Amino acid sequence: MNPLRWSFRTSMLAGGVACFALIGFAIYSQLQWGLEPCPLCIFQRIAFAALGLVLLVAGLHAPKARGGRRVYGVLGLAAAAVGAGIAGRHVWLQLHPPGFTTCGAPFAFMRQTMDTPTLVQKVLTGSGDCGTIDWTFLGLSMPAWSLVWFVLLGALALYAGLRTAR
Repeated sequence: MNPLRWSFRTSMLAGGVACFALIGFAIYSQLQWGLEPCPLCIFQRIAFAALGLVLLVAGLHAPKARGGRRVYGVLGLAAAAVGAGIAGRHVWLQLHPPGFTTCGAPFAFMRQTMDTPTLVQKVLTGSGDCGTIDWTFLGLSMPAWSLVWFVLLGALALYAGLRTAR
């Protein structure tokens, strides 16, 4: 079955399911394998949840109008772009670790003690543990796989949203 021939609804629902399956895998790896997520990992999970929500809503709504489909395609691309930016930063930190011993305080502590703009700035300037590679598959770390998935799912959302309905 060729994904390029899937209907808008099928494409969006499949993308949404993939997002939530990826979050499930991340949680499984945390709970079963003991891979503790750094703040950038947490933000990637949030980005996958946002992208998954957009794709699921798009698939359930499945507007007939071309304009509605385009809006969902662009929203999916935007959510995927945010996630890709976070994952790209994480991959960069893994390739160029800054040499600190920690990524910072635990995320829950930072959330309680910092305002949102400061928290976002602190997390996105991650260091140390964010540069540690605890898991690889086919030579790619988990953030690298996240980057691949964000690019693929963003492309799927845009393609489904812009192509002509049959």
